This record gives sequence, C-alpha cells and structure tokens, in this order.
Amino acid sequence: MRWVGGWAWRIGGALGVVWLVGVALLAPTGPLSSSNDPRLSERLHRAVKELDGLKKQNDDIRQVLQEFTLQVKALSSDGAGGADAEAGRRNTNPAVVAELQRKLEHAQRMLQQADVTAERKTGSSDFTPSLEFELTRRQVGKGVQEMWWYTCDQLRQLKKKVEGNSEATAQIEQVLEEGLDHSRVIQFDMTRLSKLDGLGTWREQEAADLSSLVQRRLHDLQNPPDCSKARKLVCNLNKGCGYGCQIHHVVYCFIVAYGTKRTLILKSRGWRYNKAGWEDVFQPLSQSCTDPTGNTHSHWPGTNDTQVLDLPIIDTLSQRPPFLPLAIPRDISERLTRLHGDPAAWWVGQFLKYLLKPQPRTQEMLDTLSDTLGFRDPLIHVRRTDKVGTEAAFHSIDEYMTHVDSYYSTIKLSQPDVVKRVYLASDDPTVITEAQKNFPDFIFIGDSNIARSAAVATRYTDASLKGIIADVHFLSLTDYLVCTFSSQVCRIAYEIMQSFHPDASGYFRSLDDIYYYGGQNSHNQRARIPHTPRRSEELPLVPGDIVGIAGNHWDGYSKGVNEDCPEGLYPV
Repeated sequence: MRWVGGWAWRIGGALGVVWLVGVALLAPTGPLSSSNDPRLSERLHRAVKELDGLKKQNDDIRQVLQEFTLQVKALSSDGAGGADAEAGRRNTNPAVVAELQRKLEHAQRMLQQADVTAERKTGSSDFTPSLEFELTRRQVGKGVQEMWWYTCDQLRQLKKKVEGNSEATAQIEQVLEEGLDHSRVIQFDMTRLSKLDGLGTWREQEAADLSSLVQRRLHDLQNPPDCSKARKLVCNLNKGCGYGCQIHHVVYCFIVAYGTKRTLILKSRGWRYNKAGWEDVFQPLSQSCTDPTGNTHSHWPGTNDTQVLDLPIIDTLSQRPPFLPLAIPRDISERLTRLHGDPAAWWVGQFLKYLLKPQPRTQEMLDTLSDTLGFRDPLIHVRRTDKVGTEAAFHSIDEYMTHVDSYYSTIKLSQPDVVKRVYLASDDPTVITEAQKNFPDFIFIGDSNIARSAAVATRYTDASLKGIIADVHFLSLTDYLVCTFSSQVCRIAYEIMQSFHPDASGYFRSLDDIYYYGGQNSHNQRARIPHTPRRSEELPLVPGDIVGIAGNHWDGYSKGVNEDCPEGLYPV
C-alpha cells in the first residue's frame, strides 16, 4: 500500500498545478495590459487551453490510480486468513501481476510527460511587455542614478564651501552616507521590478531567441553555397594598434560585410600577435569560404556588382555607410530596443561572440588558468598603463575600489554573506600587492605573470597574447565591471558581457568615458523635456532637439552639441 500513498501524493501535485493555473487566470495581468490588448486575449486563450489539458491529464491519472488501487486490494484479500496466506501468494495469477505492472509503467510515462510539459512551461513566457513600458522602466532607473550623482556632486561642492564649519561638514557627510543607502535600495527594487510578472523569463527567452537569430545569419553569411560566386569583403587584420583595437577593427570589417551582404575574408598571416594568423588562436570565420579571389576586384566602395572589395581601416573610410556603429539592424530594432538598455553594445557583442570562438588549445589555456586562479564572481579592471598620460588620465586603485565597495554593498541587500571577490587586470604587477594590503576585506584574483607580459616592451609576444586573451575572457565573465571606457580592453569585455546576460547594459562603472565605438557615426540623443540654462556653460533645450553627446560628467550632466549652440552641458 506504500505505492498507493505515493500515487496519491503525485495526484495532489497535479491538482495543485491545476489550482495554480486557475489562480493565474484570475490574477492581474502584466504591466500596461488593457482589455483591448490582443496579447491579453492570446494569453488567456493559451491559459484556458493549458488548463483543459491539465484537467484531462489529471482525470487520466486518477482513473489509472483507481484501477490500480482496486487490483492491489484484490491481491491483498486473496491471501488473507492465516494459513491460506502463503497459498494465496503462491496461487497469485501471473496475468494480474503483469497487468498491474503494465498500468504502473503507463502511469509513470504519463507523469514523466506531465513533468516535461511543466518544465517547458516554466521556462517560457506568454507575456511580452510593450516597448513603452521597458523604455520607461529603464529611464526611471537611469534617472534615479543620475539624480544621485547630481546630489552627491552638489553636496561635495557645498562641503568645500563650509570647510571651516565642522558641524556642517559632518551633517553633509551623514546626508551623503544615508542618501547612498536610499539610492541602493531603490536600485535594488528596480532590479526586482525588472523580473516580476514573467518579465525575467521573457527577457531570458527573448535574448536567447535574438542571439540565435543573429548567429544563424552570421553563419549563413560566412558559409555561402558557392564560394567562387560569393561576393566578398577582404579585411587585413594587421592594423597598427594594440590587441583591443585590432579586435574592434575585425568587428568593424564584419559589420560592413553584414551590411553589404558579403562574406568576410580575413587576411591574418603575419599577425603581429601571432605570425601563424587568426586561425592558430581562434576558430576560422568560415568553414567553406576563405579564398579572397574573384572575377572582379576593387577598393572600397566599389559597386554592388564588384565581387571582391578591399576594406580600409575605419579611420580612413570614405563614403561611410549608415550601418556603422552605433547603428543596429532595422528588422530587429524594436525587439532589441525593448530587450536591451544598450542595443549597440549588444549588437557588437554578437559579432564578438561569433569571432572569438577559441581553438581547443586556447580553451585549454583558459580553463587551466581559471582553475589556477579559482575564478568566480569577480569584477574589476585596472587600466593598462601604456595609455596613461597619452589617451587617459591615471586612476588610483582607491578610486576603483570605491565603486567596487558600493557595488558589493548593494549586493548585500539580497546576499548578506556574499564573499567580496575582485579580479584585477593590469600591466602593473604591483597593483595586486597594493590592493591586497590596502583592502584586506576583499579577495583579489589576478596573475602577476599576465601583468608583466602586458608591459609595452613585451606586448607582442606569445605570452602577452595569451595574457590579454585571458584578461578579456575573465573580465567579460564578471558580474560587474569597474574600468575606464577609454580602454579598448574594457569596452570589449563590456560588449562580450552582453552575450552572457539578457541585459547587462548597467553592469559597469566607467571612471572616464561613456561607452563608444572607435570611428562610430554620431551618437545623438533627443531632448524629452525643455531645459532653461542656469549657468553660462549649459545648453538650452526644447523637446525634440537633437544633441550629439560628447560624454557624461557623472554629476547629473552630460556634455554635448546641438545645431544651434556650441558645446555645452545639459542635465541627463
């Protein structure tokens, strides 16, 4: 009779599922739903259909259980009564036992099918939020962050003005500390909001669907039916710059190939990082088309009929096409804008996902290093110092760690016992030692050998290449990046990160620039609300004005240019 109790428990579970579906039908609909929304009607129709299926499934299992119980009771009564029990067991009809076994196996198959159905439904969502809802939700989150940056900046300026008044400065420090706590809680709640009412499930599925779509397109583009007849775009890998810059150069070539519907042919023999070429480190871009020849050949831009085009570097490109970054394809633009807070970074990330598939030897190197470092849940990138004094200002480890500490303080709201781990990527080996000494509450992960190999003098050695590949790989796997977006390495890590999460557009803190793509077309914003300047350096704005953004000052203001005014500041 233990079998009967087990079956009753499973039946109770099935009835519970039916009850939950009924509750779902009566529960409030998702954000921005209305009685005239066709998505609501479709959602209800599917729910009713699923409920009918669950009811039928429940009835079938109940019938099997009833028959099974009766037959078990019959078997039990056959052998009842002392000395007759043994005789009853000996005389049990084998056909009855076989029938019981058949029914048991049938019921097990039904329950397995029910489990598969439930698992499939758990991993999908019939609810798709409106574009307006997702844009507004993200705008609120950004607005809260910008308001806090503005408040911090203004209070710090006020603190300088009252430096001689210890009571006033202490009160300002208290407001800053308590205000930061309030800001963290709001951001925490905004993250929770993004996952409620099926939004988290929808976002996971939509991200997977869009990525699969783009990866199929890139595969088809790179593997034409007949390479001898395919239109091709030839790109020379050896641009005169560092690793991050060269990877972005290949992405630019790939985007142009996609926009012109041409197969990308990458010339990489003699690559300054690896003389054997790209395919010695990463997998080939094509399995079937690597021949750069054709019937007609021309330099960019050529014509549509030119079979083979040679593409120059983006810095010298004439007749710039409109599909250069930060553009995204029109046919997926609404879906992508609904899904992601930085569609351009997601789009670039998809090309990097296709390009940077490691060869087995490269993957083995990454796996070994991961095990050696004990890599998990880290987050920080410290700028490679060859750029300091030329392209970027110096930022101390203390400045990075201020934002790292703030990030972990937010995480503690949901994970009180979180271990504070930090991955340090730098070409200065002393940074790791300095960080361990000054911040003992954190666990720092890093490889001083990678740091030494990244120095300018050894930048183009095999060890340096492995080191920079590892840095980019591990940085892209982090939960949060603290870095400088003036760094190509940091921006590549951010771009790749987008392919690991449905929307990782907010998983960073840059100490200098906003996200950009070197050689990009204009990055414009449209004014939503009028702004009357309060200072001479501010821009006047009316709704609809187009502003070319030049950077965020991280104090509630950005710098930009519009048609009627010179460069100035405007509130974000």
